[in-house]
Amino acid sequence: MTHVNNAPVRIALLGCGTVGAEVVRLLHQHAGDLAARIGAPLEIAGIAVRRLGRDRGPLPVDPALFTTDAAALVARDDVDLVIEVVGGIEPVRTWLVTALESGKSVVTANKALLAEDGATLYAAATRGNADLYYEASVAGAIPLLRPLRESLHGDRITRVLGIVNGTTNFILSAMDATGAGFADALDEATALGYAEADPTADIEGFDAAAKAAILASLAFHTRVTAADVHREGITEVTAADVASAKAMGATVKLLCIAERHTDSGGQESVGVRVHPAMIPRSHPLAGVGDAFNAAFVQADAAGELMFYGRGAGGAPTASAVLGDVVAAARNRLSGARASNDSAYADLRVRPMGETLTRYHISLDVADVAGVLATVASSFAEHGVSIQTVRQEGHGGDATLVVVTHTATDAALSATVESLRKLEIVRDVLSVMRVEGEEPQ
Repeated sequence: MTHVNNAPVRIALLGCGTVGAEVVRLLHQHAGDLAARIGAPLEIAGIAVRRLGRDRGPLPVDPALFTTDAAALVARDDVDLVIEVVGGIEPVRTWLVTALESGKSVVTANKALLAEDGATLYAAATRGNADLYYEASVAGAIPLLRPLRESLHGDRITRVLGIVNGTTNFILSAMDATGAGFADALDEATALGYAEADPTADIEGFDAAAKAAILASLAFHTRVTAADVHREGITEVTAADVASAKAMGATVKLLCIAERHTDSGGQESVGVRVHPAMIPRSHPLAGVGDAFNAAFVQADAAGELMFYGRGAGGAPTASAVLGDVVAAARNRLSGARASNDSAYADLRVRPMGETLTRYHISLDVADVAGVLATVASSFAEHGVSIQTVRQEGHGGDATLVVVTHTATDAALSATVESLRKLEIVRDVLSVMRVEGEEPQ
């Protein structure tokens, strides 16, 4: 589609919930500034919603703009740009493909769709010579994707380590601050509005895994889907785990980790995972509390970069959406186009078993002679070196806390399974990975 200079850039908005309503308000509130930055005014052509009668509060738009027919709205010839804040896979994928193939730019916050089938959207954008922007899909208002997509394109990114889910970070921060258990901290998060009525996507790590796939795809120029991401949630994190982390000068966070690895033969691969882990309190991410998000990026030339801010909520997410809208609208006026999918590297995504990490293991053991030697032999059998051992308790029972040196996750997992079979081990109380620099 061609655009007449100085004519309004007409927008179809799909979804008018918390984020969508805030997009409408900001488009109205900053109309003059946005027009000056773009070179033409922005105008809402229509708003697609599921239910017309829902109370959305006072919005500065004509009620006649609302429709329940999203498919017809995105197909209209007078629409230049589509903003999608509905979420989910279908029918949203069909709507966005239709828009892109017809030359309409798309700005989306849909992390699930991008992580599952971003390739289809990129292919549609290529066919329609249209822009696809999605800064709002990861970390809310934090400008993170554009630096990966553009600013660091001249560098080689080696690792992205992040806290990308505000709900789980609030829960773990509360457990760390108060000593509360998981259930009580989740109840508090729900009462304060940080957790959804059904928090499964957050606490089981699905939300963070989708974001991890998007980050890894951009950082390593390789198509990574949510199915490629090793995922563990925080439901098994106990108050005892958090207390044990404190005892070793660490804190527990749900981490998104995407890293590039070069093997002894010079072959590169990428590993992408989401799981709770203990990190040293000296690490920049350790101080990220409440529902904030942060990402720690390591690159060959740039070194270490930190991005921090509000990762969710109506206003922060709408801010990221409008940043993309300005970029897409300016491209339309100038006849330019944003960079498309960059998957030229096509690196192998390695399984979790090959990942190098460390374990923190708590064992309920019989307090008898030879316990340490027997436990140590299980580690040695699997080629895992022990960094520290701490024993607590007296009498018939004792708790043994072991922190390993770096080994493959497969070797560490096999060690844990062998420990479960030992007669002197009554129970493996907890297993958690340890991230951050290993002491020399």
